[in-house]
Amino acid sequence: MAFDEQGRPETPLMAGEVETLVGFLEYHRATFAWKCAGLDEAGLRVRVGASSMTLGGMLKHLAYYEDHWFSYRLRGNERQPIWVDEHWDADPDWEWKSAAQDSPEELHALWRDSVSRSRELLAEALADGGLDQPARRKLMNNRTASVRWIVMHMIEEYARHNGHADLIRESIDGQTGE
Repeated sequence: MAFDEQGRPETPLMAGEVETLVGFLEYHRATFAWKCAGLDEAGLRVRVGASSMTLGGMLKHLAYYEDHWFSYRLRGNERQPIWVDEHWDADPDWEWKSAAQDSPEELHALWRDSVSRSRELLAEALADGGLDQPARRKLMNNRTASVRWIVMHMIEEYARHNGHADLIRESIDGQTGE
């Protein structure tokens, strides 16, 4: 596997669907890690303009979505203790706001651990039936997503937040890049 100058895995140019989708997901995860790297508490709390988004909040938000889609929905597991619903009963933006009380080390570890679990769970699902199989837990509208849909959704989630992360990181130290 080839890596670019930021250490991100190059996306495959000639590969099957699974390799291509997973390649793009890994690329976007690595892009997000790059945007959050080397920042202290103050850096992870920076906001741009009127937005309440921070890189620390994004770390926690994306950690939640990794667990939500790959563990809770795809594999039908119970939620990790940190993601119990009582947090959201009190505040629907809990993961974004509570990140301000977490250290950079805690936020990075939470995200890395969620990504690591997600990689394992996705690999299991792909081995168990591939991209076409349905998730084990239905969506709130009683519909069922496929493994393919979940992977595509996570690519979209990361791509969207990588744009936000790029703007925030540029405002912190001028670092830019795709």
